[in-house]
Amino acid sequence: MKPRSRTGTRVAGTAGLLVVALVVGFILQNVWLGLLLGLLIWLGWFFGFEARRDHAAGVNDDDHGIEL
Repeated sequence: MKPRSRTGTRVAGTAGLLVVALVVGFILQNVWLGLLLGLLIWLGWFFGFEARRDHAAGVNDDDHGIEL
């Protein structure tokens, strides 16, 4: 079975977080701060999203990385 492509989810998640970061930046009257917060949140989301590969997050196995 061929693995499902997650490109659409990645792009939609990235675009959504960018929009939210810009809105938060406008609310805080500092767009750069909003973008920085958005970048930090995006990194956490991206790492967590990629860790769920093959539904084996946290498995201490050579193929899936180390257990958190």
